[in-house]
Amino acid sequence: MDLLSQIVARAKSNKQRIVLPEALEERTLRAADKALADDIADIILIGNPAEISKQAKEWGLTHVDKATIIDPENNPKAEEYAQKLEELRRKKGMTIEQARELMKNPLYLGCMIIKTEGADGQISGALSTTGDTLRPALQIIKCAPGISCVSGGLLLITKQPQYGENGVLVIGDVAVTPMPDANQLAQIAVCTAQTAKSVAGFAEPRVAMLSFSTKGSATHEVVDKVIEATNLVKKMDPELKVDGELQADAALVPSVGAKKAPGSTIAGNANVLVFPNLEVGNIGYKLVQRLGDAIAIGPILQGIARPVNDLSRGCSVDDIYYMIAITACQAMDAKK
Repeated sequence: MDLLSQIVARAKSNKQRIVLPEALEERTLRAADKALADDIADIILIGNPAEISKQAKEWGLTHVDKATIIDPENNPKAEEYAQKLEELRRKKGMTIEQARELMKNPLYLGCMIIKTEGADGQISGALSTTGDTLRPALQIIKCAPGISCVSGGLLLITKQPQYGENGVLVIGDVAVTPMPDANQLAQIAVCTAQTAKSVAGFAEPRVAMLSFSTKGSATHEVVDKVIEATNLVKKMDPELKVDGELQADAALVPSVGAKKAPGSTIAGNANVLVFPNLEVGNIGYKLVQRLGDAIAIGPILQGIARPVNDLSRGCSVDDIYYMIAITACQAMDAKK
């Protein structure tokens, strides 16, 4: 069974409640229909019920009627949610009138449903920007305990089974924080390792903190940052297997790892790669994707207390379908 099939199977094994706030967007509604047909999640659609029903019939979707539909313009819990939002944002100057208006915004409404335990995760981005997706999540759901830095993890499925877990690597950050400091980089490492467990199913994440230096082969302030971050990771999660600073070949190739970092249990054996900054991570994975014909799945947002994931506006129906399954896996892990 390939990785995506494994993720779908895990989602089916413990169904979660996933909100799709862009319910009238065609790809989103088609993905919802497929997810409901395959029984991988309980779907909550936000939008006008009559319009959703009309579009479903027009597009020949026969499973949408299994979804829970919440109309943001006629929601019996609107005042309850507005009161809760005003309470959460009072110190930031939010008024009850502003809160009532925001509860008509599907992205805010979906996050409030999660906050009040009515759902387990949310996916948007087919119509919305990353900022629009993240803003309500950070204002309402907030970051996970001990985390202040949101990041983007990614599943990289290569055709080189000798690397990672049978060719699968989990990497971060590739999407959110441009220039993390040492503390933020440590948080990214811990969160990416968690994604490796909850989504990729790795029994034992082995984290390499990447740099252009391996164990003092070069000196520079950016290398110092990676070394400091590595030490912080060990304090944040003493059980996590991590080492750095390591060059990419030292992290992945056993013979190179043994030569450049003798005695390291991670060198040559890493399955989680943490990049020193967003620029390197984003460029690196796209080079591997295009030149190495690898499959890149994500970004998967990390560090939020309950999963809220972002889609590319160029996403396909299958992209949304698999992100539903990924979000469900994250939600299961968040409840532990």
